[in-house]
Parts: sequence; structure tokens; C-alpha cells
Amino acid sequence: MEKSVNRRTFLKATTAAAASVYAARTVPMWASEQRGATAITTPLNTFHYSDVKLLDGPMKRQFEQNHSLFMNLDDDRLLKVYRQKAGLPAPGEDMGGWYDLTGFSLEPRDFHGFIAGHSFGQYLSGLARAYAVTGSRATQAKVQRLVKGYAETLDPKATFFVDYRLPAYTYDKLSCGLIDAHEFAHDPLALDVHEKLTRAIVAYLPEKALSRAEQRARPHKDESYSWDETYTLPENLFLAYQRSGKTFYRDLAVRFLEDDTYFGPLAEGKNVLPGEHAYSHVNAFSSAMQAYLTLGSEKHLRAAKNGFQMVTEQSYAPGGWGPNEAFVVPGSGELADSLAKTHASFETPCGAYAHFKITRYLLRVTKDPHYGDSMERVLYNTILGAKPIQPEGWSFYYSDYATTGKKGYYEDKWPCCSGTFPQLAGDYHISIYLHSADGVYVNLFVPSSLRWTQEGAACGLTQRTKYPLGNEVQMQVSASRPVEYTLYVRIPSWAGSHVSLAVNGQPVDGPVAPGSFAAIRRTWKEGDRVELQLPMPLRLEPVDAQHPNLVALMRGPLVLFALTDSQPTFEKAELLRARDAQDFDGDSLATSTVGTTVVMRPFMSIVDEKYSTYVLLKA
Repeated sequence: MEKSVNRRTFLKATTAAAASVYAARTVPMWASEQRGATAITTPLNTFHYSDVKLLDGPMKRQFEQNHSLFMNLDDDRLLKVYRQKAGLPAPGEDMGGWYDLTGFSLEPRDFHGFIAGHSFGQYLSGLARAYAVTGSRATQAKVQRLVKGYAETLDPKATFFVDYRLPAYTYDKLSCGLIDAHEFAHDPLALDVHEKLTRAIVAYLPEKALSRAEQRARPHKDESYSWDETYTLPENLFLAYQRSGKTFYRDLAVRFLEDDTYFGPLAEGKNVLPGEHAYSHVNAFSSAMQAYLTLGSEKHLRAAKNGFQMVTEQSYAPGGWGPNEAFVVPGSGELADSLAKTHASFETPCGAYAHFKITRYLLRVTKDPHYGDSMERVLYNTILGAKPIQPEGWSFYYSDYATTGKKGYYEDKWPCCSGTFPQLAGDYHISIYLHSADGVYVNLFVPSSLRWTQEGAACGLTQRTKYPLGNEVQMQVSASRPVEYTLYVRIPSWAGSHVSLAVNGQPVDGPVAPGSFAAIRRTWKEGDRVELQLPMPLRLEPVDAQHPNLVALMRGPLVLFALTDSQPTFEKAELLRARDAQDFDGDSLATSTVGTTVVMRPFMSIVDEKYSTYVLLKA
């Protein structure tokens, strides 16, 4: 994903001898290091963050809000807990919430100081990705200041982690942040700091990845010490190997693959998800994918594919999963039961971050558009409806799918979801388009522009759309000269039989089938237009097979939530006749069995209104 160093401009202005001296002096360390080999070359790959520009819309606003928030967080506050443990001067205010050094107590459920400094690495990662998107020198400088500041607190034994509650959990986030600081912000210290930290952290880790049950079976101070997540470590360890070429990272990644109790059974089709912590175990699928890409392990690819299928089979209509942060027993009716028992339905930024990662991995490997369908469902019905993180640290955490739900902020400042949100917002840029040897795949329909080079020609594609509030997508092609390639357009599986796909007003040749990528092979030239129209008939989706009359109203990729103080009841035919309100919010209007008009609204348009995700059908 890294761009090679380009010296053509310099060579035009000086001699070859002078150029070689210049190159030796200026090529940064990160560009010349040996990299670790991977076993698999995927048929699809992401573009670089800077190749994609978001145009006006909710995704752009979320990215800019997160970028601005973390740019304006004081460096001293972010580094304070690390400096305190290192015995260094620690100016600045406490961050508060989970992030602080002390205050946690399990008995009264006081989570202040739960995991000191836990999300520092994620904030670093989010800023590094933001620099990769924007090229902002101020952002790069902040990343490099934070890496330097953290390095000054890191001793050879990483004593910060002495008696630390969840060492693997926080190390994994630091690992990701340092890798991204190296890869995207070109920090010259980051990989050295990463290696020093990794070699020290081993002393605080078990001999292998431990399941939650295995941790509970071992001696521990209190229950919270059994919540560590060693099973998520391999993804970033494999990435560190790929960036550095150092095999000890690869060997450590293999050591922490949870094959015995997780990936092995999943690869054989055994559902071991029920009762497991939802977000971290979906996040672990990305470790299985890296095992496949790095080692060529088909077992781990099967585990990731099977596991993800099991997750989608027990997901709510909005695409979220894991009531009370745990998976349920398939076929038990527990998903429907949760609607009356909890408002903690889905860890939204964390869950969406993990969901985007695994669908992007699987899409790159399989070219299966159903993974794009799953990604867009989570995008529009969960994370794009998240409230923005507040400067004081209050964060949106759970999507509430209860019988009557409401949006709100988490009870503690700076929880885990404050770390994944800026990473995910940066990753919007690498989720919309992918490239193959023969062309470009349009995965998400988002106001955006893409720039790339095809056979030496400078190419571009700009999407303009109100999707999913509207059903039309327009794409404008640019090219420095006519060039042949294939444009692949995802046709969602929910789309009806009357999908329209045209180039310059003429229907395309070849199949345009729901659940496929429609392929348009031609010689593209400046000004070519692609028009896509997706019919969005209303349909109903039951919460589970045990409760067929408890349904969500769907339009295209959207769930339409009923804005009511109590769960309404509808005649099935009447609900499917809901009429488009043709307003800015994307509302539909439906008549309940008692004759009231109920507003049905997409999650991303809901602010503080009460709502029901699922409504009742009259028996």
C-alpha cells in the first residue's frame, strides 16, 4: 500500500551522480527496509488512502469530525499515564474515564481507570490514517511527536505493564498505532519502538492464546483480569512481519493463533461462538485472514469464512450483532428475547470496525459481492447513525435495538469505541473501491472520487449520489487518454429484477444480476458516464425464525425504524404499502392497526427520538 519513492523530477534537474548522492541521503528508512514475504496474492486490493476523496456526505463529516477532535487533543494528556508510570514529569489534565491510571473497582462497577492508556495506540493509528488521507503536515507532526513521547516512557522491560489488567489488549492497540505511524506517517522511530515494546511485552503474555474460559480457570485477582484478548494479537504481528521482514514477529503471530478452541473448530464448521465476547472474536477473524495471507493456511481462511457466516446468521436486521456483547445460541430465539432485556445491542464503532475489516479481507480474497452487501448494511444502519465523540471523551457505544430504543452516550469517558471510531472513519477511504489486474471494483455507492493509473494513463472516477436515500448513482469517468479496463459495479442481492445499468445512456451488454459484480469492459475515455438505478421495494425481515411476526421494515440496504414511544403493530400488507414521505430524512409513513400514522426513519437520520427497530405484525 506504500508508494515508491519517485526521483524523476529530481533527475531532470541534476546529474545522475548527484542524484545517487541525493537518494542515499534522503530515501527514508521506511522505504528501503526489507519486507516479509506473504504466501498469497489476493485478486483484489485496496487503493491507497490518498487515492480516494470523500465528497460531501455523512462519511466525510464523520472523518473530518474525528480528525479534528484527535488533532486538538493535548499531547500531554494523551501521554500522561505513560509518563506517570515511568516516573517522568507528567503535565496536562487527566483524560478521565477508562484512560486514567487509577480508580477502577469491580465491586461497585466503577470503570474509571479501567485500562490506563488503552486507546493511545488507536488514536495514533487514526491520526496516521488521517495523514495518509489528507497529507496534512500538522497531522504527521503530531503522530511523530506522540511516537517520540511514548518512546521516552518505554523502558527495556516495559514496566508500564507490571500488574496491568489487560496487557495483550493494550499492547495490540499500541502495536497497530506504531505500525500505522511507520507505514502511513513515515515515522523513522516507530518500528524500532514497536520491536522494543514487543520483545518486552512477551514477559507479560501467556504461552499461547487463551480463551476467556481458559483465563477464568487460571488464578487471577478478580474477574476483570480474565478479559484479556490474546487471540486478537496475530493480525498486527503478521503486519509487523510484513513491514519489517523480521521473522520473530511471524513466529509470535503463529504462537497466538487460537487454533485449539476457536479457529480449528470453526474451520470444521463447528459453531463455537455462543457465549463468546462478540467484538473481539469477530476482530480475531482478521487474524485468521492474515494467517491465510502470510502463511497460505487454508484452514484459517475456512475459519474466517465459516465464522463470519455464523455471525451474519445471528445478526439483527441493521447488521449489528452481539446483544450484551455476547453471541447467542442459534435457533434459540435469544435474539428476539434480547429486545425486551437489554439496550446494549451492538458495540457500534468497535463492531463496525471489525465488520469492515473482515468483509474487506474476504472481499479481497473471494471477490464475492455479498461481503460488500454486508458492509453497507452495517455502514448505513449502525455507524453512520453514531453520535460524534465529544471533546470531553463521551462516546457513542451501543446501538439500541430494544423494543423501545434511544441513542445516547456511554456512561464512562474514553471507552474502547472512542479508539475504533477514528480508525474506521479513516478506513472509509479504502472500503469504497478496490482494484484488480484488469480494472476497478465499485463496492460502495458513496459521493467520492478515485484517482489511479491504468496502463500509464491517469484515470479517475467520481460518484455523485444520494444513495441510499435515493436509488440513483451517477459515475463520471476521466482519463488522460482512452484506455481499456473493466469497471465492476456491485449489484446488491436485495435489488429487484429491474436494475438499470447504462453507459452514456445505453444499457450495458452482459448480465446485471442481483448478488453479482456487473462487469463493463470497454475503452474508457474522458467524460464517459455510468448510470445505475437500483429498485428499492419494501420488504420485511423477521428478527429470527422463532418470531416470524416480529419484523423490521427494509428499503434497499436501509432498516426503517418506527418513531414511537411504544412498539406499534401493523397489518402486513399495510406495512408493505408504507409511502415515501419524500423528505430530507428519508422517511416513510405507515398506518398502524389502530389507525395512527407512524414515521419510519433510517438510523442515520434519527437524533434523539425514541424508536422501535422491530415492529409487530397482527397475527
